Amino acid sequence: FRKKPASKEAVSAAAAWPTRPVKLLVGFPGGSTPDMAARTLAEPLSRALGQPVIVENRPGASGNIAADLAAKATDDHTLAVVINGNLTSAKMLYSKLPYDPAKDFAPMYSA
Repeated sequence: FRKKPASKEAVSAAAAWPTRPVKLLVGFPGGSTPDMAARTLAEPLSRALGQPVIVENRPGASGNIAADLAAKATDDHTLAVVINGNLTSAKMLYSKLPYDPAKDFAPMYSA
């Protein structure tokens, strides 16, 4: 979901994205299903965006480490491949989850 652009300037700025390489965080080790999905998407995404897409594995805590890094990223060039647990049940399973799945993430694609 995206908000409707407020002005022509906002549309122009959005059209210029990305201005540098995009980091794609994966919360699981190399060779895992989320890693393979990210690496499968990286090349065509790189061609479509005109910038390199770098897959960075940050495994641990059932994917919550990568999800937290993505939630706190301020560079507008960090994305994450997460599993449904990071967005649905993690808040109920972890009493001190460092991110809020409902507030910190917006879907881009769902498979």
